[in-house]
Amino acid sequence: MRRFVALLLPLCFLFPFPALLAGQTDGVAVSWPSPDKPLLKLTFAKFQQTGMINGQGIFTSDVTAQNVSEQGMPRSIFTVFITDVKGVRIGRARLQLSEIPPYRTQKSQVQFSAAGTPAGVLLLAGKTIPLRVLSVPAGANFKVDGEDQGATPKVVDFTIGSHTIDFTKEGYAPGSTPLEVSADELPGGSVTLELGGLSQDMVGLRDGEELLGDVISMSLTEVVVRVDGNDQKFDRNQVKKVILVERVTTQSPAVTQPVPAK
Repeated sequence: MRRFVALLLPLCFLFPFPALLAGQTDGVAVSWPSPDKPLLKLTFAKFQQTGMINGQGIFTSDVTAQNVSEQGMPRSIFTVFITDVKGVRIGRARLQLSEIPPYRTQKSQVQFSAAGTPAGVLLLAGKTIPLRVLSVPAGANFKVDGEDQGATPKVVDFTIGSHTIDFTKEGYAPGSTPLEVSADELPGGSVTLELGGLSQDMVGLRDGEELLGDVISMSLTEVVVRVDGNDQKFDRNQVKKVILVERVTTQSPAVTQPVPAK
């Protein structure tokens, strides 16, 4: 199995910004990436408690995101840490924004659970990186960090950091590749994985398990597969699918013994 990985990624920023909620009256405004040279102004409205679960309060806050620069703000994901009056983190929310044109405003909302009374926010921001995920052959189902993403080819938004992409396609061996998205790459990029063919028979069970080995026999009542030298029998109703690889056999020519002359 061969793997080709080509990455050209934009720069990501990670900046924390603490701010108090001004007595929970008018909310709080946070400038990003810095107060002296802001590109984005985020205004969190007063946090409203909407319920309780497992002893923690459920809170929401309406958020106004204003692009205060001449540049368009790309799709972004912000991690919002909620703190109490002592600055201790008591909750976390995810704020996702679509692209914001220059000098435009976008509305959003955050929701989180907190073991205490919210009194401040700590903002951690990072841009998402769109990458085109490909496979050879195309049409492979894939997961990113264990989450289903559909079939290749497909553009997926990645965050900065380490990821694992798992590929599956019927008739081919499963494939997996690590992906490291760094903060100092240039725009663009794709990830391509070439899947290898199966070298052994594959038996897929209805509980989701897949076995690689040699199918010894199949009947109307059972399937026998040899895995690591051990024969395993399965009731026919346990088996969802069987994929048999091509076996190349060679036949020795028949040996003819000469008949002695009488």
